[in-house]
Amino acid sequence: MPSWPVPPKRSGRTFSRKWSTIETGERAIPSPFPFSFRGNDDHMNYFAHGRPFLDQPYFLAGTAVPDWLNVVDRKCRARSKKALPLCESSDAMEAQVAAGIVQHHADDDWFHRTEEFNRLQWDFTKRIRDFLGKDSGLRPSFLGHILVELLLDSALIEDDPDELDAYYAALKEVDGALVQQTVQRIAERPAERLDWFIGRFVEVRFLEDYPDDEKLLYRLNQVMQRVKLPALPDAFATLLPELRRDVRASSAVLLTAHST
Repeated sequence: MPSWPVPPKRSGRTFSRKWSTIETGERAIPSPFPFSFRGNDDHMNYFAHGRPFLDQPYFLAGTAVPDWLNVVDRKCRARSKKALPLCESSDAMEAQVAAGIVQHHADDDWFHRTEEFNRLQWDFTKRIRDFLGKDSGLRPSFLGHILVELLLDSALIEDDPDELDAYYAALKEVDGALVQQTVQRIAERPAERLDWFIGRFVEVRFLEDYPDDEKLLYRLNQVMQRVKLPALPDAFATLLPELRRDVRASSAVLLTAHST
């Protein structure tokens, strides 16, 4: 199965200029929805972002940083523009964290612009709205977005559970305090509790819950609580199998980068 693109090899600690400049800004992504909802920043595909970098723990951690910050402090942003200078840091681990952050944003940029992602997001939004009813508010658009990402991770995990073990084993080697320090340099503000959260992320291993519908619903409701949206009913779990099938059927296309 195709994987997310790997950045070009580097010489010493200096990354290829071509890679460093392809997508350094977080440009607005065209949306089929008539409103903007900040919750769509809650990207959930940790595993798809990180799996090509299991042999580089600090780079791997960097690919997770933007999503970790959505949980720990949504006002703290690690943007590519600020991370790029640190990709050439004399501290190899700091450089890897920064490069992982840049990789995350570059991958998000092409992924969210693909026709298949937007087709599934729109289709899921309509089906979720039909399921939840007219008074479902912003939940369908939010869920339509994150479920494509989350169920893609689920498919990858089901295909190779050992790779998920390797993912967590690699992150266990990471010094969370160093990651937090690097993020604070990039964000130019405190990233309080990031060190603690990285430890909890490795300990709880919630990605293992994604393939199970009931456990996935529990995790979804944790997210709903965090973004201050109403909880999903227990019956929502009955909708998940068909959404899973659609994401799996499209997984090869979703994981193939296209020029935009």
